Amino acid sequence: MAAVDTPLTIAGREFSSRLFVGTGKYKDEAETVASIEASGAEVVTVALRRVDLAAPRNLLSWIDTDRFTLLPNTAGCYTADDAIRTLRLARELGIADLVKLEVIGDPKTLMPDNEETIAAAKVLVKEGFTVLPYCLDDPIACRKLEDAGCAAVMPLAAPIGSGQGIRNPHNLRLIIERASVPVIVDAGVGTASDAAVALELGCDGVLMNTAIAAARHPVLMAQAMKGAIIAGRQAHLAGRMPMRAHANASSPTAGLIE
Repeated sequence: MAAVDTPLTIAGREFSSRLFVGTGKYKDEAETVASIEASGAEVVTVALRRVDLAAPRNLLSWIDTDRFTLLPNTAGCYTADDAIRTLRLARELGIADLVKLEVIGDPKTLMPDNEETIAAAKVLVKEGFTVLPYCLDDPIACRKLEDAGCAAVMPLAAPIGSGQGIRNPHNLRLIIERASVPVIVDAGVGTASDAAVALELGCDGVLMNTAIAAARHPVLMAQAMKGAIIAGRQAHLAGRMPMRAHANASSPTAGLIE
């Protein structure tokens, strides 16, 4: 009997696509919109601190919020207080409900500060935000974020924008085994095979920006990512064959013609 898939569900919201995409680094509005369309994504993340909300036509005006779920994020925040303040302001503007919490700990590596992220998550959850926290691939931190009430956890695959792919599949497996909320890989994916591996491991989704925006042909890469996410999920549901130390003939040996 074939495995039956179910939609990705985050805090009661269902999504048919498991690919989340960003909006930065594209050359212009047309390329941004075309790439988002080609990706098949339903969730689009926007860095609140990098959007000029006073501009007559800003980034938020490019996104059809009747079709896409907006995921405002706190990129550029280095303390829990900064992230909390940013999301409170966004809520006042009516654009913050489902949110990506990001607190960076180091300007050179752009690695997240798990301690500050957990502190911010506790406050934001109490204030009614649906929090998706970006964090290191640390099973303990992910457990604490889930215990704080986060609707998903978003461990990195590799440093932001590095394109290095899944650097620590073992830790991701540990996080997946423990989590009772969706696990969405965020940051470090470089090409379609990386996205497929994340889903094959059992991750519930992948968020990416640079992997599409910095490709030579972003729209084509967005299409490739869409296919990779589907293939990776199907492979996970199918269940891969066991890995063996030695060859194992695929044709039966009984009845061989001598």
